[in-house]
Amino acid sequence: MAKHGKKYRDAIAKVDREKQYSPSEALNLVKEVSTAKFDETVEAAFRLGIDTKKADQQVRGAVVLPHGTGKTKRVLVFAKGEKAKEAEAAGADFVGDEDMINKVQQGWFDFDVVVATPDMMGQVGRLGRVLGPKGLMPNPKTGTVTFEVEKAINDIKAGKIEYRADKAGNIHAAIGKVSFDTQKLEENLQVLVDALLKAKPAAAKGTYMKSVTVSSTMGPGVAVDSATLSR
Repeated sequence: MAKHGKKYRDAIAKVDREKQYSPSEALNLVKEVSTAKFDETVEAAFRLGIDTKKADQQVRGAVVLPHGTGKTKRVLVFAKGEKAKEAEAAGADFVGDEDMINKVQQGWFDFDVVVATPDMMGQVGRLGRVLGPKGLMPNPKTGTVTFEVEKAINDIKAGKIEYRADKAGNIHAAIGKVSFDTQKLEENLQVLVDALLKAKPAAAKGTYMKSVTVSSTMGPGVAVDSATLSR
């Protein structure tokens, strides 16, 4: 079993493991116990009451956080003609069609999000084996397969994040940085919670949002009272 350093032990000692904190209390505590020398990412983890083995209980989507994540994402757009020009004008970091597809096939991955126009998906589909495992494959459900290229890029640059439940029904997503004001982190968290509640599968039974935990990159998890978020 891995041993934690003194800073982590001191941090975890400040967290009441039996308590569910209000969102503002939890986020203040996350900021307080952050000890890294860099600006840590604040993450939210959700345990959902869904059976991911069933096709009608998948939870996946995207949402634009009002205050962003604190990280500027590099956007690759697969498009041609006028849509390629639109992507460039909108601030896409990389734009191309067959040339970019070949570059990715050769092992290039200096991007964070991929957007593709629908007419490119026949060719982009060849990248499924390399983009899929990295969670980078464009998908209509997350708004990354679209002819509205400018809007897609603007949303991503403004703080759009994607979420997807893993096999155990858990979702992990960044909601900002430790340097953010607590209010901004709380507002980002609430917007994400609202999106997850809206995405609740009709077939899901029992308690849907079983637990919510927030933490910084290097810090301990702090439990949030999910009832205070389910407005």
